[in-house]
Amino acid sequence: MGAYAVAMETLTERAALMRESMKKTQAITDNVVTILGSFDHRLSALETAMRPTQLKTHSIRKAHENIDKTLKTAEAVLDQFDRSREAEAKILRGPHEDLESYLQAVEQLRGVIQFFTGNKNFKSGIGIVSQANNLLGKAILKLEEEFRQILSLYSKPVEPDLLFDCLPNSMRPSSGSPREGEPAGKKPSDHHIKSSETVVYQLPTLVPPRIMPLLQEISKQMVQAGHQQQVAILYREARSTAVEQTLKKLGVEKLGKDEVQKMQWEVLESKIGNWIHFMRIAVKLLFTAEKKVCDDIFQSYDSLKDQCFAEVTGTSVITLLSFGDAIARSKKSPEKLFVLLDMYEIMRELQPEMEVIFGSKYSTEMREAFTALTKKLAKTAKKTFAEFEEAVEKDCTKTAVLDGTVHPLTSYVINYVKFLFDYHSTLQQLFKEFGEGDSEKQLAFITTKIMQALQTNLEVKSKQYKDPALTQLFLMNNIHYIVRSVRRSEAKDLLGDDWVQIHRRVVQQHANQYKRIAWSKILQCLTIQGANSAVDSNSTAGVSRAMVKERFKTFNTLFEEIHQRQSQWTVPDSELRESLRLAVAEVLLPAYRSFIRRFGPMIEGGKNPTKYIRYTPEDLERMLAEFFEGKTWNEPKR
Repeated sequence: MGAYAVAMETLTERAALMRESMKKTQAITDNVVTILGSFDHRLSALETAMRPTQLKTHSIRKAHENIDKTLKTAEAVLDQFDRSREAEAKILRGPHEDLESYLQAVEQLRGVIQFFTGNKNFKSGIGIVSQANNLLGKAILKLEEEFRQILSLYSKPVEPDLLFDCLPNSMRPSSGSPREGEPAGKKPSDHHIKSSETVVYQLPTLVPPRIMPLLQEISKQMVQAGHQQQVAILYREARSTAVEQTLKKLGVEKLGKDEVQKMQWEVLESKIGNWIHFMRIAVKLLFTAEKKVCDDIFQSYDSLKDQCFAEVTGTSVITLLSFGDAIARSKKSPEKLFVLLDMYEIMRELQPEMEVIFGSKYSTEMREAFTALTKKLAKTAKKTFAEFEEAVEKDCTKTAVLDGTVHPLTSYVINYVKFLFDYHSTLQQLFKEFGEGDSEKQLAFITTKIMQALQTNLEVKSKQYKDPALTQLFLMNNIHYIVRSVRRSEAKDLLGDDWVQIHRRVVQQHANQYKRIAWSKILQCLTIQGANSAVDSNSTAGVSRAMVKERFKTFNTLFEEIHQRQSQWTVPDSELRESLRLAVAEVLLPAYRSFIRRFGPMIEGGKNPTKYIRYTPEDLERMLAEFFEGKTWNEPKR
């Protein structure tokens, strides 16, 4: 302060002397001008003699102008001193008391320096400039600390609930597991959300709007002082921590392939579902809001705002993508196809925004990592899809289906195929990604091959039954389930009517085979070689009572065995079940009625006829209604 004050005092004294001199000169000039003016009209003859006097008067006037100009300059210099002294006082008080006033003082001090350095004639101002620059340097250091403190104060992690509130209702995370019997993956209701409504995202407020102008001005002053990299460092330290902590609170974990590989499928499936939500929240809310904050604070400095944003979000982006990469590189399995498609979908959905938000040269690494993961997920999904057909054909699970009903593999594969159509557009995109031609034909071809692989496997599984009738019933049940499911789904359009009709005939063929194998032997009991074959004939010529008795006994034994066994078998489709019972009744009951009508009298006239004619046709009809109900062994007959 000493040198600064002395210089100012000297300048003040000089200005005072100049003012006094100017007053004297002004008085002299005024007197001369008055005298010369009064004699002008009478002394024209003396003009030549008076010329030197006139020249002197002109000189005096020029001197007056120079003095006036000098005084104005002096006043401007004094004004700069006043501004400098005022700025110094504010700066010495520090920014905490009144930050806005402090920032004005810094700008004021910068103006003083510019005033003196902009005029080479002010050689005596070198000392003042030096003092002002020193003061400005201290002011900038205090601003750096203030910048750090404000950022630290207002860079807190965002609570998950606040982020969820910024999402549309349909996009908010919800708990729940896939429906029983369905492959793992999203539920169809979840899958069609984005196509059935317009989704609106409300960006979270990361920094209060009232604080933004202060941060803008502080950063501006620091950049102008040449502290751009220090600004970037301070900003990165505060904001990157806030972003990372926000994701951590949300539940984001950095997991590697080995950790993922060890997880139970239910746990992994849940984490994948969460990851999809995290990706959406991170890109559409957190990163977008962070970009806006960065752009607002450094709005005048494109390079700085791009650099700061990249440094703030870089670690968080890589952490998020690491989980997706671990899934893409982990061991493939059929149930992973749908979660891979889910992950591929969210990456495709977010790609345009990623290109915009991370569009600068500073964000190249994040942008390329995002694109690389999208391609890796597509490749893994395609390979998993292609391998599913082979997995179905070679499935050798030992699940026993003792009652001949629909095998779990069948319901699994059919549900799997149904799910494929929830990903219709995604699969089309997947095929396009690898230039595989017409995506519809590709999907139809692969679906047909999967169906064929399933039937091939069912044929193998059907051989496990010792009873060939149950083999046919098993195949009938499973092919019927496949046909019925296809007819009720979009797969019908893909596979075509011809496929459906062909496989309906296959179901009928298995039903006919069942009837032939299961009932041919017992029907033979109701025919006797050599007997009159006329339908209306009551002749029993050539037939002994003993033979008839034996036939009735054999029929009773066989029918009871069939009833006992086949009432435990299952035909799960009620229509098919009734149709099969009717088909058996149409063959069995007329033959039995005819046999009783023709040979019953031979028994009824003897002792204990009910021992042989144990059932009436009505009894048989009632018992046939108990077939294919899946009754347990110990359950009493109805």
